[in-house]
Amino acid sequence: MKLNYKRTICVGFAFFLICAFWQAYDNIVPLMLTNKFGMSQAHSGIIMAIDNILALFMLPLFGIISDKTNSKLGKRTPYILVGTIIAVIAFVGLTFADNMQLAKINAVSAIDDKAALETLYEFDYGTELIAPDGESFNVKDKFTKNEFTAITSVDENGQTNLDYTNYVEPARQAYVHQQTLSDPQPIIIFIAILLVALIAMATFRSPAVALMPDVTIKPLRSKANAVINLMGTAGGICVLALGAVFATGSVKNSMMNYTVFFSVIAGLMVAALIVFMLTVREPKFVSEMQEESKKYNIDESAEDENGNKRKLSKGEFFSLILILASVIFWFMGYNAVTSKYSVYASKVLNLDYNMTLMLAQAAAIVAYIPVGLISSKIGRKKAILAGVVMLCTAFSVAATLTAGSSPIIMNCMFALAGIGWATINVNSFPMVVELAKGGDVGKYTGFYYTASMAAQTITPYISGLLMDNYGMRTLFPYAAVFVALAFITMIFVKHGDSKPIGKASLEALDVDA
Repeated sequence: MKLNYKRTICVGFAFFLICAFWQAYDNIVPLMLTNKFGMSQAHSGIIMAIDNILALFMLPLFGIISDKTNSKLGKRTPYILVGTIIAVIAFVGLTFADNMQLAKINAVSAIDDKAALETLYEFDYGTELIAPDGESFNVKDKFTKNEFTAITSVDENGQTNLDYTNYVEPARQAYVHQQTLSDPQPIIIFIAILLVALIAMATFRSPAVALMPDVTIKPLRSKANAVINLMGTAGGICVLALGAVFATGSVKNSMMNYTVFFSVIAGLMVAALIVFMLTVREPKFVSEMQEESKKYNIDESAEDENGNKRKLSKGEFFSLILILASVIFWFMGYNAVTSKYSVYASKVLNLDYNMTLMLAQAAAIVAYIPVGLISSKIGRKKAILAGVVMLCTAFSVAATLTAGSSPIIMNCMFALAGIGWATINVNSFPMVVELAKGGDVGKYTGFYYTASMAAQTITPYISGLLMDNYGMRTLFPYAAVFVALAFITMIFVKHGDSKPIGKASLEALDVDA
């Protein structure tokens, strides 16, 4: 029994384009909301949670709908095709509203421009401003006009100037916020287009993820999920690499025009869709998986011997609840970091978020296949617990890091976080669908994503609220606490591990692939 890696990679192109979209969404949309529209971290967190609110009902709904779909393209492929096309168009359309706002705030949009700084200095903010470290200040009390207008985004060593991020950026954000309130048309258009993109993405995420277990025999799903996650991470890394090329994480580009950048990412998504459509024959692949399951006497039936629909035992149901609770906890921690890190990196660590996230993604890519192999030996639960420990350790140490911390320690922690998250991801989804029977894979995929999206709905707002009121550096302690809670719930899970086929039965069947 061997995994068909070529087939799994082809199926993984759907996850590639999904992750490319979400990487750009998580990195750039918070910057647009705070830099261009002047939103606070808490309010931008609410906008960032819209996709998760939609997902709470749309992912399980479309998981179930796709379970019942019959078409020439299969159950899942039609949703992937249509959803991607709509999402790509809307994604590029976001830059239209962003550019409307950029034109409106033209007086302060130029970086290192004396006239822009003079405008910020003379503006009546009506209240004290808050620096990233939580300090309250008034621009005119803190600086003379000459001192303020002399502040540049980088210092004489070419590093990000802390006076710029601590005082100029909050002043610009407050100014822009007032302009947004005076004319809300651009933000209204922005949110409307964003809703279209997010709804389109929500229609095919569950079908795309459910396709892997549809075409993969149960004992091989952790290995297959490793490949799928590898493809997703590759999509994220491509976006981060493009971000590094376009310097989207640079303070000098905090007010940049994103049209070309978003268009390139949209092209990447379309290219992945084309490869998927040309190489994946869903009905054929599903039929072959079902035949292979019969050969190995793996029960995929949704009915018992009496013809009644199978139900989970009490123990299986309890394990399902605990797995989903664990999913909620580690996503509470992890998504708080991913949704706020682009802001945190520039204001606390003085780092280009693209490069550090690429390091974490690269570590994950290296880890995926070995983790899939190790999980098949030690079991999914033990592997997940190890991953949770790694992720919690990385976040705990990251909480102590500052702009002057050792680059080696920073890099090690980002790499450890990538490996830990890879270890969790490879095994958590297969544990949920291991409990599914026959045509219920889409429904159980919906359960998994409902749990993850419930966490991602509230965590950007809660973490943003803490960052607004107690300073940016609350982010990583917050994340570490929730990841630690996931370890506790996962300990008590008793079902969902893989059930390996015995060696004797394999030899009797004499099957190589």
